Formats: sequence, structure tokens, C-alpha cells
Amino acid sequence: MPQSLSHDDAGEPQFSLAFDPAYGQAITLALGVLRVTANNPSPLTFLGTNSYVVGDERRCLVIDPGPADIAHRDALLRAVAGRTVEAVLLTHSHADHAALAPAFSAAVSAPLLGAPRVSALGEKRLGGATLDASSADGLVFAHDLRDGEQLSLAGAEMTVIATPGHASDHLAFALEGTGIVFSGDHVMAWSTPVVAPPDGVMQDYMASLRKLLQRSDSRYLPGHGGVVERPVPFVRALIRHRVMREGAIVERLEAGDRTIPAIVAAIYPDLDPRLVPAAGLSVLAHLIDLQSQGRVRTHSNGMGDTLYLLVVV
Repeated sequence: MPQSLSHDDAGEPQFSLAFDPAYGQAITLALGVLRVTANNPSPLTFLGTNSYVVGDERRCLVIDPGPADIAHRDALLRAVAGRTVEAVLLTHSHADHAALAPAFSAAVSAPLLGAPRVSALGEKRLGGATLDASSADGLVFAHDLRDGEQLSLAGAEMTVIATPGHASDHLAFALEGTGIVFSGDHVMAWSTPVVAPPDGVMQDYMASLRKLLQRSDSRYLPGHGGVVERPVPFVRALIRHRVMREGAIVERLEAGDRTIPAIVAAIYPDLDPRLVPAAGLSVLAHLIDLQSQGRVRTHSNGMGDTLYLLVVV
């Protein structure tokens, strides 16, 4: 969930809100790596969606073209600067990252590469329905990317890292030899991502975080906000944060809370009202995970409400 400020008194991640989006400009982050931020700020996108251009003076690739915004398209084309675009890569299909992708890849005559959504939508829902994150329409990939796949593009070697959780099709991309990982929405400096059922799955998200701990990368370039400079301890803190959040939910069930709104009100007391639905989705994702562990069961009160009951084991 997005946070307004951060601390580490109890092992919490040190979130950073320091970020200059420099809309319309290409910002150099490393040799051959440019960031262009779309002007689509919101409570869930922070100050906008980051697109990345990676390559040398003759060729490049683009990661996450972003929302369907003409000004952002033009800024990306300026960043490409007439180079051959060898591929357009997507970290995931949410519209703020991918809506521009079909038109942009056609405009630069580049293949669009990403992963299909793989979760069985609906099967992972618990009780009442809830909205899924909006995804871009018309995504047809020239090639479906696989976990561990090696890509040789634009003079660079890129490794595909499947990181489902925030979305079933979420990928990260490691730029080999640099210590850089393009982490999409999986790990961001400004906030934890929303895990929104049915396509977002908490168990997958946690497994993907632990998967990144097996690597020794030095910088994450995320889909929103600034650079994650010390990713390994930051990811460890994200895991602790989610474990603590799960514990808080269990405590609320023990205290007698039976509905998601009641749990959200108790554990997010000062939350921006615009973020209450997203908080409810993250609580739901935790409850689904707890149910899969046999620690929670559901019950209907006959009026269309789903009640959540803690199982004593």
C-alpha cells in the first residue's frame, strides 16, 4: 500500500518520496539507460509511470511505453532519437504501463514482448467480488517471455525474471553486467505495490520477493518513483513488512473483526480515503493467503456479506 511517510522502528522499509519526474525529458541513469516519466500522477501511480530506453548510439529497446498519452509518446520518440528499436518489453499489462505499447511498437517497427496473464481469474477470489487492476487491451506479443530467458538486444544482455504477485504476468529484467534490474511495480522505492485479487496473489508476491534475494543486484529501476539503491536489504524489509501486516490482520480477527472494511479501518487508521479500496484489496489478498494455509475460513451472513473467521489450530 502507498505510504505517506516511512520509518524503520520495527524493521519497516525505508520508503522515499524524493523524485523529480522531469516530464517530457529523458534522464540518464546509467551508461545507455534513460528514464522518461509519463505525466499520469495518481494515488496509485505516484508521480507517473517510468518508461526506460536502453541501448547504444545506433540501437535501443524500450521498457514499458506507459499510458496512452501523446505527449509521453513524443517524449519517448525523442529519447529514441532515430535509433533502431529492437524490441519493446513489458513488465506487465496494467494500462499505466502498457496502453501505449501496441501503437508505440508499431510506430517504431519493433516486436512487442511480454508474458501472458496466467492466473485463473476468479479461482483465487475469497467471498465477495472485487475489482481487478485495469489492463491494457489489444496486447499481442511477438514472443511470450519465459522466466530465466536470455535476451540479446540493443548491444545488451537481458535476463527475464518472472515476478508474479502484483500481477500474474509481472516480469523484471536484469541488465547483465551492470547490477541493474528493471523491477516494474514489484519493488518500488516510494511504496509497496497493491496486490489486487483475483489477478494479484499475495503468496506469489512473497515468493517473488524471496526469489530476488537469491540475486546480488545493486540497483532497481522501478515502474514508479526513484531508484532503489540498496535492493537486498530493502527487499528483506518488504518481506518483514508483509509478514507484520499479516500478523496485524490475524490480530484483528482475534479481536472480533469479521469484515474487510472493519479490518482496514483498524490497521490503516489515517489512510487517504482515495486509497481505502486499494487497502481493502491488499487485505483481501492476505486473507486469501491465510485461507490457503487453513488459518481463515469464510461465512456468509445471508445478506450478501462475507465474514472472515479465524481458524484455531
